[in-house]
Amino acid sequence: MNTKYLFLGVSAAAAIAVFGFLRSEPSQDITQDDPATQTATVTAADTATDTAMVAITMPQISGNAAIGQNIFESICAACHGTQGVGNAEAGPPLIHKIYEPSHHGDESFQRAVANGVRAHHWRFGDMPPVEGLTRGDVAMVIDYIRAIQRANGIN
Repeated sequence: MNTKYLFLGVSAAAAIAVFGFLRSEPSQDITQDDPATQTATVTAADTATDTAMVAITMPQISGNAAIGQNIFESICAACHGTQGVGNAEAGPPLIHKIYEPSHHGDESFQRAVANGVRAHHWRFGDMPPVEGLTRGDVAMVIDYIRAIQRANGIN
């Protein structure tokens, strides 16, 4: 019977540690020292609301990423924050190491938009499918997010 209580105690401690880790991650300041890609540092105070979860360095955006930026800001930013910095009341930042290409590849973004996704890293709940976007639209949004990630050392 003591083994049962020991197991419960260790499990509770592990759960608290994981929760603490996930809660503390979004507040990180993500920066990069490459002046060629930096144009501005965006902080929570710079956004329209005080719900930003990370501070980023915003690179110059061009080409397909610029089209992706327009799509992102009109459809995705309500939950994921302007420039992907997250919205503490609605959705996680996409400019975060959790979404680096080796952990969440481009196809995971495609599938999340098409099918929705069950919550597995954050406390915001499940993401519903997003209506009205083609795979091409999502590819341009991915180009935009990946450009900001690269400018902030997320490769």
